[in-house]
Amino acid sequence: MKHSEQNPLDPSFAWRKSNPGRVLINALQRFEARVLQLMKENGYAQTRRSHINLTRHLDLEGTRITDLAKRATMTNAAMTELINQCVTLGLVERVSDPSDGRVRIVCFTPMGLEWLNTFGQAIETAHAEMANELSTESMEFLFTELATYGQATTSP
Repeated sequence: MKHSEQNPLDPSFAWRKSNPGRVLINALQRFEARVLQLMKENGYAQTRRSHINLTRHLDLEGTRITDLAKRATMTNAAMTELINQCVTLGLVERVSDPSDGRVRIVCFTPMGLEWLNTFGQAIETAHAEMANELSTESMEFLFTELATYGQATTSP
């Protein structure tokens, strides 16, 4: 049987569920689900994972749409749609870039900064819960090692 004809139920495909990428994405999904639950409990039921993806890449002083899209590995069109959602929610606004009036940047609104503060508290709570489950020592080790590993991909 050719490799392309191999049955996906074959045990040799077990790597699909036990590789580092799958393990990391499963952990991320669980962590973000907890953060979203905490946001909902704090009055932000409209928060979605996609909003987290936008706001994690948005600088406090504002960011150009093209930079947001690049950081989030999204197209400009997809990022624009996401920004529109967050504008509707009152979290962000588009303003003229002070360095180039022809360009628009996305900034947090005052309400968005309140949301960001609540989001930060939710992150801290979810982090503490994770550390309690895994142990503080394990969390410190994982965080340090994963940060080092991830930094290697963003270095010039």
